[in-house]
Amino acid sequence: MTFAFSDAETFRALEERLAHVRWIVGGTGASKSTLTRLLADRYDVAVYRGDHAERGWLDRCTAQRHPHLAAPRNLPPGAMWHDRTPHQVFQAMPSLHGETVGFVVDDLLALSDDRIILVDYFGILPRHLAPLLRQPDQAALLLPTPAFRENALTNRYADPARTRANWGSEDPTDTFTKRLARDALWDEEVRRQAPLHGLDTTVIDGTASACELADRIATRFGLAPGQRASSS
Repeated sequence: MTFAFSDAETFRALEERLAHVRWIVGGTGASKSTLTRLLADRYDVAVYRGDHAERGWLDRCTAQRHPHLAAPRNLPPGAMWHDRTPHQVFQAMPSLHGETVGFVVDDLLALSDDRIILVDYFGILPRHLAPLLRQPDQAALLLPTPAFRENALTNRYADPARTRANWGSEDPTDTFTKRLARDALWDEEVRRQAPLHGLDTTVIDGTASACELADRIATRFGLAPGQRASSS
């Protein structure tokens, strides 16, 4: 699907077709996947994991329409970090340029709408998300503090095999530092855009437990046991 972001009629139709979707988005290392799992265990919802879906987008993208997404398609792991500054890596992110939102929407429209769907995804900015929402409470934008993220990503990449799969032969210490800096730039962009589009952000700093955060998000999303999409 190709989106013209000024096409109000298209987005009004999408708002209605995606009214059963709830979005858990924001920064990396903000416990999005943990919170999604907790909510999925409690409520009658489906889950869409953008990080998993990304693998299939590479086969569907074209260099003409998705230049940033297609660029690393045939490169080895870690190539996107090689000899680049964090700002250069940030500027090369497909999601910064809206190249991934069409794939997410296409995937969601292909799913059944008989249940609420929770989207667990990092790569969508407020300016691309807001036109898809019927109301702001359909989205939770989570931004971790630097310390919270560093701890989360340190644990995530403690497995050397996972580090090699993501960063190849790049120096892991140097690349980890770049990763933190790039993600901070993404957070800054989310934070800047959110109020411009009527959205708010939630700081994740570890003072609230995952269960407490899940309770808050469930209330925000209007989730209830046994709830079906038609009642949202």
